[in-house]
Amino acid sequence: MTVRIERVVTSGTFSLDGGTWDVDNNVWLVGDDREVIVIDPAHDAAPILAAVGDRTVQAIVCTHGHNDHIGAVGDLWDATKAPIWLNPADRMLWDVVYPEVGPDADLADGHVFTVGDVTLTALHTPGHSPGGTCLHAPALDAVFSGDTLFAGGPGATGRSYSDFDTIIASIRERLLTLPDQTVVHTGHGDTTTIGAEAPHLSEWIARGH
Repeated sequence: MTVRIERVVTSGTFSLDGGTWDVDNNVWLVGDDREVIVIDPAHDAAPILAAVGDRTVQAIVCTHGHNDHIGAVGDLWDATKAPIWLNPADRMLWDVVYPEVGPDADLADGHVFTVGDVTLTALHTPGHSPGGTCLHAPALDAVFSGDTLFAGGPGATGRSYSDFDTIIASIRERLLTLPDQTVVHTGHGDTTTIGAEAPHLSEWIARGH
């Protein structure tokens, strides 16, 4: 059975440093007709579960711990009992949303998930948050970038626990080294490709400083 990528868009709010903003989030499902991995279950579990259908959820993977990316994790876990993965460097963000229970497993750099006949490898890409992590699926020519890389530039670094120089290093060393045809499935907004974003690295650096 062919592994495919599906997107569910959910809407809600992102809160940090005393501010709250309305946001639309991309929730990514990677799987076949039998099993699926859910990446960044945001805001509302109902449409995510509808997209999952009767498939087995192998893992719930959080690219980082901001509340808009983990808001539906609890309800999704209640429905599926799938293990929740998060880089432990973002535990302080997780604890704001779920102070009484932690993730099930540490999302370490290099960890490999398998769904169907496809592997997804965790790439630690700090900067937007300390534990920011992308997932690379070479067989699908895809990387799931969370809020590390968007169409048009790097993720935001103007709030707590973020750092511009760190995110630029992460993008340069971990993402722009991927093949140009790799499709970047972002945490918000449109997809892009590594080839489309790579030429703009120097522009981002100039804007950031």
